[in-house]
Amino acid sequence: MGSSTTTPPLTRASVIEAHALIKPHIHFTPVLTNTTLSTLASTPQTPEALKGTPYEGQTPAKPKVKLWFKCENFQRVGAFKARGAFHALARLSEEEKSKGVVTHSSGNHAQALALAARTHNIPAHIVMPTISTPSKIAGTRSYSANIHFSGSTSQEREAVVATVIADTGATFVPPYNHPNIILGQGTLALELESQVAELSNGAVKTLDAVIAPCGGGGMLSGVATALAPTGVQVYGAEPSFEGGDDARRGVAAGKRVETVKTLTIADGLRTPLGDVTWGVISDPEKVKGLFAVTEEQIKAALRLVLERMKVVVEPSAVVGLATVLYNEEFRRIVEKEGGEKGWDIGIVFSGGNTTVEAIGKLFAVDEKKAERAEGVLGAQGEKVAENVAG
Repeated sequence: MGSSTTTPPLTRASVIEAHALIKPHIHFTPVLTNTTLSTLASTPQTPEALKGTPYEGQTPAKPKVKLWFKCENFQRVGAFKARGAFHALARLSEEEKSKGVVTHSSGNHAQALALAARTHNIPAHIVMPTISTPSKIAGTRSYSANIHFSGSTSQEREAVVATVIADTGATFVPPYNHPNIILGQGTLALELESQVAELSNGAVKTLDAVIAPCGGGGMLSGVATALAPTGVQVYGAEPSFEGGDDARRGVAAGKRVETVKTLTIADGLRTPLGDVTWGVISDPEKVKGLFAVTEEQIKAALRLVLERMKVVVEPSAVVGLATVLYNEEFRRIVEKEGGEKGWDIGIVFSGGNTTVEAIGKLFAVDEKKAERAEGVLGAQGEKVAENVAG
């Protein structure tokens, strides 16, 4: 995508340059805080919550946490993907722009690229599986994109992309595995830094850590690239269901996991890392660690955001929050390194592209399951309620 001369190096300076290019076209999304969730994150988990984990029978961690939420669910097209798409198109040559762009995506990247292409009056070809959600097809079409349907496997989608390129000469814009995409996504970290400093009236000069969802790794790589020189520790969060924690497993084994087959409710994170994102995320100097959470923990975190923050997000967006709340390994790191002062942690809400029907279906379970999904907190939640009452 673009010639080598139009692909900047993966550095903080390049992220700053990318931000200047896309700033006229993206929303400056808000950063929110929430006393209840910060208090909950600072409350030890119950013995019940630790049953069946390596920490069963041990004293729960007692981290001190202040949470800062970067709300990319309020970004254009409802997700951070708009940042990478606008930056990728800004880097194309005039000849490339005249021939158009193509990608394969069934979700946020499809809509983001379609929007960016329409904004710059560039033809856009989006290859979407026939099983794509009708609302996402409609959303992509609303941005005047040319939709090409395909089968659901990566091989089928790529075959249609190859045909489009052969017919039109369009430039392929990948969803995540390219420096221009990574640099665009990383711009949210620059905003988060400045917003936290402003909202805290200078009391928080720098965050201690940022935790972001990890699917294909474009956004996590961008955040890590932006923050690497600052001393802010960057972590990734994934679902554990059916091997959805491929990045975590790959880094632990020292080899990239190239295929993932999971039906986790965090459907935006069902994609394996690419070779470019792997190069960033496997570097311990850039990403300090990766953590996985269960489906019930994701549901519990989602319920808290919906009910306590009154913010609509998709399940993929809350895996970072779920990690801070329920992953005992991460919580022990915060307790050890944060000490009495504690940590100010930035959490990226990656997107909000869900529906009332999808949320209803997610929580349409029997009463006992609902208690478990909501009650990973158990008595811990009751303590929080007492602490923040009034």
